[in-house]
Amino acid sequence: MPSKSPAQALLEKADKKANSSTGWFSSSSTKFEEAGDLYQQAANSFKLEKLFKEAGDAFSREAECREKCKEINEAANAWWNSAKAYKRGYPDLAVQALTQTIVHLTQSGRFRQAADREKEIAQIYLQESHDLRKACESYVRAGDWYAQEDANATANACYKDAADLHAELEEFPQAIARYEQVADHSLTSALTKYSVKDYWLRAGLCALAMGDTVSLKRSMQRYTTQDPSFGSTREAKFLNFLTEAVEEGDTEKFTGAVFEFDQVVKLDNWKTNILLKIKRGIQDEPGLT
Repeated sequence: MPSKSPAQALLEKADKKANSSTGWFSSSSTKFEEAGDLYQQAANSFKLEKLFKEAGDAFSREAECREKCKEINEAANAWWNSAKAYKRGYPDLAVQALTQTIVHLTQSGRFRQAADREKEIAQIYLQESHDLRKACESYVRAGDWYAQEDANATANACYKDAADLHAELEEFPQAIARYEQVADHSLTSALTKYSVKDYWLRAGLCALAMGDTVSLKRSMQRYTTQDPSFGSTREAKFLNFLTEAVEEGDTEKFTGAVFEFDQVVKLDNWKTNILLKIKRGIQDEPGLT
């Protein structure tokens, strides 16, 4: 019979402690505290052996013991450790563990930390599960919690990520509303004001992706009222060019404008994808005027 690993031995000891009956002189909370400590040791030992699923499971058991002793901060921490172990290949379990962490954090009013964990959930949905909708929802929730803790820069970054995902899901009105929300907020500080033109550019591209040049022109007037320097930016000129090209159904003019802009301001994947979508729209219905 193969010998037990140190982690396996600790786990069995923890199970035994958790399932033992309480004697006359010891309370059940002491029993669960001791079992929790053993599960934690077992989990760390599994991590050393690179057995991440087993480590996550043991941290989850630790968390349940902490909950039984009403050690809420320790429980939140154990669930988080569990999530970090599960992240190595078990995204669904990681999300479940992070969700448990968030329950404890929000109940004890620690919204800033809850927002950090919710943002982690968004990233797991995005990178591991490729579930854009759930990632989007988590970014918005994280943003709301950051905002209520006055962590406005971090909140805005989450809202911007949510807006990008709305656009990828072709929910363009929601994307535009989020970009404008982030832009409005960024205008209030000299530090963030420089990034406003990019948010408005993204909002404008969403309007063009819907083929709605009329509301884009109205928005452009409003943006210039909010920030008079916007009209002379490369981003505003680019949007005006694209609007003309879309209205004239002129793909060559469109491609030329994109090429010129890209020479100066490198287009990221998000912009490249939406510009291709707009161009396909022109090819489908040439000449809107």
